[in-house]
Amino acid sequence: MLLSHEHAELRRSVHRWIDDEVNPHVDEWEAAGILPAHEMFKSMASKGFLGIHKPEKYGGLGLSYSYAAVMIEALGRIKSAGVAMAIGVQTDMCTPALAENGSEELCNEFLVPAIAGEYVGCIGVSEPGGGSDVAALKTTARKDGDDYVINGTKMWITNGMQADFCCLLANTGDGPAHKNKSLIIVPMNTKGVSTPKKISKIGMHSSDTAQIFFDDVRVPQRYLVGQENKGFLYQMQQFQYERLWVALNNGAFLQRAIDITVDYTKERSAFGRPLSDNQWIGYTLAQMQAEVAALKAISWQGVEMVEAGKDATEVATMAKLIAGQLARQVPDKCLQFWGGMGYSDESEISRIYRDARLAAIGGGADEVMMQILTKYMGIFPAEQN
Repeated sequence: MLLSHEHAELRRSVHRWIDDEVNPHVDEWEAAGILPAHEMFKSMASKGFLGIHKPEKYGGLGLSYSYAAVMIEALGRIKSAGVAMAIGVQTDMCTPALAENGSEELCNEFLVPAIAGEYVGCIGVSEPGGGSDVAALKTTARKDGDDYVINGTKMWITNGMQADFCCLLANTGDGPAHKNKSLIIVPMNTKGVSTPKKISKIGMHSSDTAQIFFDDVRVPQRYLVGQENKGFLYQMQQFQYERLWVALNNGAFLQRAIDITVDYTKERSAFGRPLSDNQWIGYTLAQMQAEVAALKAISWQGVEMVEAGKDATEVATMAKLIAGQLARQVPDKCLQFWGGMGYSDESEISRIYRDARLAAIGGGADEVMMQILTKYMGIFPAEQN
């Protein structure tokens, strides 16, 4: 895809914002285990970063998806993938279905303040019993008068400790598992919603992750996104954006891992010469560079399909799979070349190593990506289809 001068200007603007307002605070946020989402999102909103691809009538910029993709890659400049992920949940995971299918009233109530940085959002799909098997979720939303009464538990919820609303996927009917679910906006200050503790993780420390309990939570039926029992379909469409986000953003972070490792191997000497003079190290870095370039290419193929109004699910799934695999391989190989420094928390490569591991799990595990692709290939067992 040919990017314009305007795309380049957006990238420079995001980079300037990161250098001035994010990276100076990343170590502090990592140590605290949480970032100030409301403060950061207000800063982003003042520059238009939270609504790049969203309709102008709701405060967005109304630009094509390619501009959103440029920002996703630009977030790879942040020295913490946890910060980038918190942003991605707001822009590409909990709001696409609302923007595309929500009523005007619902969008005015929740999407407008989300784009303005006044509300922090989260997406409620995964549950303690599993995250990748979306059809098997247990949370229910039953009608009672003009309300839904919600009961259940959601797990691994990014932004969950600070969120003002949750885009929740719940069972609203008794029909087939793919046709009995709905997306419902749930204000997090509603009676019966609780987040008793923040989940401790091996990486993504700046990003708060919560388990959320819903105990007879009552919300008006007008908080339904789109049509009832179409939630599974809406979430699958929303996953298209989420998985492209993971692929694009991880491509940028993996490129950063390679770049800082190239610099380090030039500076560090062993046995009287720079590490970069070692042919094995050079060849390994070259191989990884080719693989990351391929990831970027297929990710942008997905962007082009979205731009053209085509279903990018298959390509987004392939990109997400490749991103998850490379996220395990590239940081590990890079860290090895850092030696003892790579094992130290002081080095950026160690943070990338910890943070990147989530790419093979979040947004659908690698195995689920392969299962989806076998369906497109016509080789998935019919009895499980």
